[in-house]
Amino acid sequence: MRLAANARCVYQHFDPASRPDFPDMTEPSRRKILGAAALGAGALVWTGALAQPSPKPAPQPQSAPPTPTPKFGYDDVVKRARDLASAPFDGSIAKLPDGLETLDFDAWRDIRFKPEKSFFAPQNSPFRMQLFHLGHLYRRAVTINTIRDGIATPIPYTAALWDYGRAKFDRQLPVNTGFAGFRLHFPINNPAVYDEVCSFVGASYFRFLGRGQSYGLSARALAVETGTNNEEFPFFREFWIETPAQQADHATFYALLDGASVTGAYRFDLYPGEDSVMEVHSTLFPRRSGAKFGIAPLTSMYFLGNNDRRPNSDFRTELHDSDGLQIVTQSGEWIWRPLRNPLSVSISSFLDKGTRGFGLLQRDRKFSSYQDLDLNYQLRPSYWVETSVDTFDGGRVELVELPTADETNDNIVASFVPNEPVEQGKQVAFNYRITASLNLARLSPNARTAYTFQAPARALGSRETPPDGSRRFLIDFSGGDLAYYSQDASLVEAVASISQGSVIRAFVVPNPHVKGIRAIVDVQVPQTQTGDIRVFLRAKGRTLTETWTFPWSQQQQ
Repeated sequence: MRLAANARCVYQHFDPASRPDFPDMTEPSRRKILGAAALGAGALVWTGALAQPSPKPAPQPQSAPPTPTPKFGYDDVVKRARDLASAPFDGSIAKLPDGLETLDFDAWRDIRFKPEKSFFAPQNSPFRMQLFHLGHLYRRAVTINTIRDGIATPIPYTAALWDYGRAKFDRQLPVNTGFAGFRLHFPINNPAVYDEVCSFVGASYFRFLGRGQSYGLSARALAVETGTNNEEFPFFREFWIETPAQQADHATFYALLDGASVTGAYRFDLYPGEDSVMEVHSTLFPRRSGAKFGIAPLTSMYFLGNNDRRPNSDFRTELHDSDGLQIVTQSGEWIWRPLRNPLSVSISSFLDKGTRGFGLLQRDRKFSSYQDLDLNYQLRPSYWVETSVDTFDGGRVELVELPTADETNDNIVASFVPNEPVEQGKQVAFNYRITASLNLARLSPNARTAYTFQAPARALGSRETPPDGSRRFLIDFSGGDLAYYSQDASLVEAVASISQGSVIRAFVVPNPHVKGIRAIVDVQVPQTQTGDIRVFLRAKGRTLTETWTFPWSQQQQ
C-alpha cells in the first residue's frame, strides 16, 4: 500500500525499564502504552492524516465493532500449565548477575524493598505488595505480574525499588533480573499499620498470618515423593496478582507451578482477619505416571516437647512451631497425634474412606512453656485444611517426621496423599481452604488433648520393676463435658488399644489444673515392633474426647 504524502509510519517499541514509575502511572498513559505494546514489535501505527478525499467519496463498508480484549484469569494459567507439561522439563537456574551470587544471609536480608514503592498504594487499596530480592538461598528468578482491568503486565526490575544496604554492585542490574517472590501487607493488627500478612518465596512455599500471629509453620503448593529418597520440590515460575479494589476484603492471585513430575495452575484468595483464610484452587498436569503427590502439604518444626524430651543444655524446655496433627475423618472421628522428633525417618499414615480436614496445630499457648522472648513460639499459628466435597475421597493423611538436632530445620510434613496413582497427561484438580488461627478448639465437638507425657510404667516412688518393653503414657484431656465428669471420675473409662503388643493397664484421675481428666495408660511392645496406641474417654457409652494416638517402640526410650 502506498502512503499518502502527509502520513507518517512510526515503529513504536515500549521498554518498561524506561519508566521506573511504571506501576504508578496514570490510567490514560497506561492504556496508551499497553495498547501500543499489544500490537507487537515492528507494528505500523498511523500518526498522521490521509490526503484530502475527493468531493464524492465512495461508500465505505461499515466497520465491525472492536473485539474486546479478553481478561486474564485462571483459565489462562491452566492453559499455560497444560502446554508446559507437554514440553521437556527445564529445571536449570540462570546464573545470577555479578554481586548477587556471593551474598550471604545478612547481606541479602539487608536488601530491603522501599515501602514507599509498594504496589497498589496509588489505587488506595487496603493491600500493599512488596517484592523479595534474589540472592543467598533464593537463586531462581520468578516473573511477577500485576493485573489491572484484566490486563496482565510484568513488573520490570529497577534499582529504584530497593534500598541495597551494605550490598554493592559494579553495574546496574538488568531489567530482566527477576525477583525471588512477593509479600502482601494489610492493616490486620492496626488500622494505620500495614503488617505483612502473607509471603511467597522459595520453591512453592508460602506462609500467611491472622491477627496477633507470628510466622511459624509453612504451607506448600504441592509435595512430591516426600519421605522418599526421590523427593522433588516443584517451584513457581510466575505469579499474577490482581489489583485489589479500594474496599476489597481479599486479594486474588495466580501462580504457574513447574517440576520434573508435574506442572500446575493455582488460584489463591487470601481473606485476612482474626483468623485469616487462604482459599486454594489447583489444576495439576502430571508429567509422569505413578508419582506420589502430597496435596495441601504443611511443613513445620518439632524439636523438643512434653512428650519428647531429648537431653539438652537449653534453658527452653519446649521448641516447636506445632505440637500435634489433628484429623477429622469422613465418619466424624477427631484424631490427635502428638508430634515427635524421631531417631530416624518415620512415616505415619491415617487411612480412611475420605478426609474432611487435617492440620498442624500449636495447642500450647503458654509463654512459660517456651520462655523465648524473641521467637514467640506461643504466637505461632495453627493451619487447618478443610477439603471440599469429594475432593479428598480415596486417600490418606500422611505424616512424615524427620530427626533434627536443633530448631532450625523444618522436620515435619503433613499432607493428603490420594490412593489412586496419578497418570501422565491426565488433568486432576484439588480445591481446599487453609485457616490460620491461634485457637482451633472450636473445631472438635468433644474434649481435646492438652498435654502428653511419658514415664516408666510404674507409679512414682514404687519399687516395682517395669516389665521389659513397657512404657507409661499420661494424657491430659480438657474441655467438653470433662469439668462435669471430673467431679466423679469413676464414671469415666479410658478406652485404650494397641496395634502390636498389649495394654497392661489403663485408668483415669481428675486433673483440676486443666479442668479435665488425666488418662494413664501402660503398654508393652515386643522388641522389634512398633505399637500404635489409641486412647479416648467414654462415660455410659458416650464418647467424651477426641482419639489420642501415638506410635511407640522400645528403640524410642
